[in-house]
Amino acid sequence: MSRVAGKVALVTGAASDPGLGRAIAMTLAREGARVVATDIDEAGVRQCADAIRKDGGEALALHQDVTSEPGWEAVVARTLEAYGRLDVLVNNAGIAVLKPLEAMTLAEWNRQIDVNLTSVFLGCRAVIAAMRRSGGGSIVNLSSVAGLIGLRTAVAYGAAKGGVRIATKSVALELAHDGIRCNSVHPGFIWTNMQAQAMRTSDPSQVQLGPLVPLGRLGQPQDIADCVLYLASDESKYVTGAEFTVDGGMTAQ
Repeated sequence: MSRVAGKVALVTGAASDPGLGRAIAMTLAREGARVVATDIDEAGVRQCADAIRKDGGEALALHQDVTSEPGWEAVVARTLEAYGRLDVLVNNAGIAVLKPLEAMTLAEWNRQIDVNLTSVFLGCRAVIAAMRRSGGGSIVNLSSVAGLIGLRTAVAYGAAKGGVRIATKSVALELAHDGIRCNSVHPGFIWTNMQAQAMRTSDPSQVQLGPLVPLGRLGQPQDIADCVLYLASDESKYVTGAEFTVDGGMTAQ
């Protein structure tokens, strides 16, 4: 498979299994990209890179705190040192602290804004020069259905993800003249470690979605990875500033 052959892709938050970042990194690698997988969980992201190499792909694992400006500069520099270019950035790293408004602390609010929104600003800004030298590129920002509609206990999470949605459109407009595209992906209920923690169960069969999701089931990380693959590839070369909802019909109601 070669839908992103020759491209170098940086994927943040790639340690968790099952997780969106790992599925995205594995999928891009299977389709020919050289992948730089990063995470604050150094052991976990090394396992991701090992799995890619075992699958016949090429990958570099790097420790990264996505809220650190110097950390972003170091990761981009290391990517260019290893592969000489950067074509794709997937801003996937994120956290969710789901609590009623009255129970949420200022520290919890600030942490979600930092990890889920400020990191996207830092990442988009950090890759501009490298992508410009590569003749363009694709930035894919992971938002959420919580960035499109209100959800209970998601005041901070939704505010951050809504910020990602609008920031993506502004980035797309600013960087279009450089051939750098920027789009957002909005997952619904996808079975990941983070979702399991939010739903307080390790058994997806115990999750009752009822009429909330018309397709009647949880999504899988691969559902999101397939959408990101399209946006990372040249198949989407005329797509920028757009939002892609992958939610089983949840927000169509």
